[in-house]
Amino acid sequence: MPRLSMQIPHALGREEATRRIKEQIPKVQGHVTDLNEQWQDHTLTFQFNAMGFKVGGTLAVEDAAANLDLDLPLAALMVKGMIEQRVRQELGTVLA
Repeated sequence: MPRLSMQIPHALGREEATRRIKEQIPKVQGHVTDLNEQWQDHTLTFQFNAMGFKVGGTLAVEDAAANLDLDLPLAALMVKGMIEQRVRQELGTVLA
């Protein structure tokens, strides 16, 4: 399974960045199905279905960056660049 890893820098500190991300999760539910999320401290483990693809991964919030690791289905490789661009844009906005 292909993996997409990225780091989104922020200047919010760990607590504020985590709070903002948690606040946005209900908005994501309108775009995906079968969302399963679990927080442990400042690390989110998740799975969901989007556009017929099952996606899972982790989002670890650090003091100055959020580190995202996504496991993508092989069929999503063709749109990997588009996924990365959209995630960077959306998560960057949340952490601005």
